[in-house]
Amino acid sequence: MGAKSSCILVDTPDIKILVDPGAAAMQPSYPLLDEEKIKLRKAALRSIEEASKNADTVFISHYHYDHHTLPQEGEKIYKGKNLWIKNPNIWINNSQWQRARLFLKQLIGDKLQKMYTFNSSFHFRDPLDNLPFARGKNYGSYQKRKEEILRKGKVWLKKLVKKWKQEAWIDEEKLEKYRIYFADGKKFQIGATKVRFTPPLFHGIEYDRLGWVTALVVEREKVKLIYTSDLQGPIIEDYARWIVKEKPQILIMDGPATYLLGYMLNLINLQRSIDNLIYILDRISPRVIIYDHHLLRDHRYQKRITEVHRYATKRNQKILTAAEWYNLEPLILKLTQNLKNKS
Repeated sequence: MGAKSSCILVDTPDIKILVDPGAAAMQPSYPLLDEEKIKLRKAALRSIEEASKNADTVFISHYHYDHHTLPQEGEKIYKGKNLWIKNPNIWINNSQWQRARLFLKQLIGDKLQKMYTFNSSFHFRDPLDNLPFARGKNYGSYQKRKEEILRKGKVWLKKLVKKWKQEAWIDEEKLEKYRIYFADGKKFQIGATKVRFTPPLFHGIEYDRLGWVTALVVEREKVKLIYTSDLQGPIIEDYARWIVKEKPQILIMDGPATYLLGYMLNLINLQRSIDNLIYILDRISPRVIIYDHHLLRDHRYQKRITEVHRYATKRNQKILTAAEWYNLEPLILKLTQNLKNKS
């Protein structure tokens, strides 16, 4: 709908969770003037602020600005809410480490300085060990290159682990007096509503330099919602199997970042993403599937995932964008058609 955002309001009789309340302007390749992109971002933030009036809880899956708004700009979003946030101390890259601290500093001010501590006892286990399907995948002629990428990823991760062990942590217990909680791997229940946050998941491929996200599962009676956050497909096979095991009735996924094809996404990983969604469609039938966010930044997104839509049609399943959920045409398609008409 013209801004980078995947914010949703999950509303049950027991709890109302505002998820990832952020919006960013579209990238330079998006076919709009900069001032129009800024207007659409502001419109998205107004919608988020309005939705926040009905929320009692806010969840932030990671610290990209299309998933959270800094309190100086969006103070009303967080005021009086319980905050469940991605752990700012571990399973986080350098950029988001800084952004998380800026977010909390703006939220509680100088009091944050008194909440720093050290935790050199952090026990590290390589997350690839928990991904047997991705680890065991045969890439054929791409295998050598894949092994090289994994080796470099391990080196990158070791440097991060060193940082996590040496630098000051934010003390979670001290934050709790401000109703701020670390989400990673936690769960709670209010009334008949069960809320679960996954352990950290890669933001894309194995050892993705974009870091980690925490996905959300909300369940009440016989209805389960999964919000994957930025798994980019999912690309990783084990994450697709997790979704199938959960059997959600409502599934909200971000899709592959096809607008970065040839830059941060290659054809191999695009195909993994497509194969994983087909794997999901073949085994479960959610009532609602929203497939949006990264995908809708590319005017060729429909062509890129033709295989998925063809398979969904055979299964009598609908895959919708957020705009289509509201019976609107995705803005990227409108803009592309307008450009064609002018030419």
